[in-house]
Amino acid sequence: MAAVVMAIAAWFAFRHWLPEAWRVPGSPELYLTGVAGAILLLVPAAFALAKRGGRSRDPIGWFNAHLVCSSLGAVLITIHSGGFLRRPPALLLLAILALAALGVWARVRGARRMAATFASKAPAFRVPDRATRERLQAVLGAKRRLLGELDPAAQERLFSVTLPHLVRRPRLAIAYQKLAREETRLLGTRRAAGLAQGWWRPLHMALAWIFVAGALIHVITVTFFAGYVAGGGEITWWHLAAW
Repeated sequence: MAAVVMAIAAWFAFRHWLPEAWRVPGSPELYLTGVAGAILLLVPAAFALAKRGGRSRDPIGWFNAHLVCSSLGAVLITIHSGGFLRRPPALLLLAILALAALGVWARVRGARRMAATFASKAPAFRVPDRATRERLQAVLGAKRRLLGELDPAAQERLFSVTLPHLVRRPRLAIAYQKLAREETRLLGTRRAAGLAQGWWRPLHMALAWIFVAGALIHVITVTFFAGYVAGGGEITWWHLAAW
């Protein structure tokens, strides 16, 4: 991460002395740099799909690939911007920086907190009242019944919904997910773990989805609405339509 920060800082510091093609957004050089960065950023997405799809036989390798490729992709996307940070696509850079910051926190500090949390009694835990206990019993009973239909061979205490479950039986999988969230809410799991530990990952995933949506919009506009993006000027990148 330090190398990434240094590379981005060096590019901003010396870009004024680079050839013009490396300073003008939409030039063939910067266009191809953006394509390369986007391809690298597909690796973290593939990691998420492999993990949720139950196909990540080498999770450490996938994690390392996600870290390295996302870091290199962030550098290339920054170069692709041409340093023009007052346009809407620059928001994607902010999403990348926020994702990187959360990832660094999770790896350096969050991991220690999570390790200390496993198999420990949360100090913030309180014995629920009678109504909450009854609701918990109902939720757990419904989860077990659903699991019997969703994945009869699974054990409720170890089970989590994966992509194959969502593809094969989406209604049951979504219903099970809702019950799992209700159980977490009733137990106060996130509250017991603390704000940072309880919410860093949902925020990380939300930022990732925002980046994916923004990147798709950017790709669609420069490919099919090249005339609009160029603002009536010359279109120097590959495109399918100049609307």
